[in-house]
Amino acid sequence: MDQKEFDNYVLQTYRRFPITLVKGRGMQVWDENGAEYLDFFPGWGSGNIGHCHPKVVAALHEQLDKIMHVPNVYYNEKQGELAKIIVSESFDGQVFFCNSGAEANEGALKLVRKRNPHKKTIITLNNSFHGRTLATVTATGQTEYQKGFDPLLGGFVYCNINDCAMLENLMNENVAAIMLEVVQGEGGITAVTPQFLHTARELCNHFDAILIIDEVQTGVGRTGKMFAYQHYNVQPDVMTLAKSLGGGMPIGAFVVARKYCEILQPGTHGSTFGGSPLACAAGIATFQAIHEENMLKNAVEMSAYFRQKLEDLKSKSALIREIRGLGLMLGVELTKPGAEIVDKCRAQNLLINCTHQTVLRIMPAINVTKTQIDKAVAIIAKALVE
Repeated sequence: MDQKEFDNYVLQTYRRFPITLVKGRGMQVWDENGAEYLDFFPGWGSGNIGHCHPKVVAALHEQLDKIMHVPNVYYNEKQGELAKIIVSESFDGQVFFCNSGAEANEGALKLVRKRNPHKKTIITLNNSFHGRTLATVTATGQTEYQKGFDPLLGGFVYCNINDCAMLENLMNENVAAIMLEVVQGEGGITAVTPQFLHTARELCNHFDAILIIDEVQTGVGRTGKMFAYQHYNVQPDVMTLAKSLGGGMPIGAFVVARKYCEILQPGTHGSTFGGSPLACAAGIATFQAIHEENMLKNAVEMSAYFRQKLEDLKSKSALIREIRGLGLMLGVELTKPGAEIVDKCRAQNLLINCTHQTVLRIMPAINVTKTQIDKAVAIIAKALVE
């Protein structure tokens, strides 16, 4: 099917680049004409271990021969195994499985509301992004995503990132939860400060509110630790996951600290396809690959290497204002809109992203090599010169 015919049948909710990807392996993807691209934003941030990792592919093949879907009224061995892994990698609690980050955040918000109906307020951050359902687009602190969808869900107020005084002023007995990303992805690759995250934790403790950390984009090794909150010595009450959790397969989840596990009882929340044996088999293989191939160590080392290369580039280019991020979740803030740079990189067979208009969002797989980084930096440098 050519692109014109595709556009005739598929709802146009995305601005698509004029290439059709048909194959992916590791950090490389190929289009229908056989052209090869270096993918430094694999799977829209979900490809933490690259495309079609052999361990994930093998796990999927094995599971396909057994059973693909098990309704959640029955026990599902793979779901239990993956839940145990997630809890062992994070904090003591239980896991609910769904299919996406928006669903994970939606479930977390329902848990908060269900816990105490008298606490009506949920604090999120300006420039945050939590999804596109009505609840999660309301939680998202960017009006551009909310336009045209009134009336939005009530009860949300927004705080500036890293403004401890503002957060303290917003906090009171009516606040049910604070919800935040450790690194804002769609908001321009901006990380919370340790002081801000610790303040949020302390305020939640004092006012009996729940701290939700959205790790949809930062989780599963992206920042050099399995979960980004682990850089801060702060534990959430609820953590939401998706994107890289399935190694390329669609899966979402939220983890609930043990003391809050009784809130959502049978009939209060569900998901038909959430935590399918197929998706969970892929998730198990993803964690195995990260550990067996020392990807967290590689992410730390390659992050330092990549960042230095970008800083060197910044010293030579007046177009670069700042390099920021955490681990291999990097942002290059420009002094002009970045869409043209993304286009020029794609013309040179490098795929990256631009968010917040002026921030190049660069998130290679955590098993990226120095050779691949060098190639990407050279292409970005050429695009900036052009």
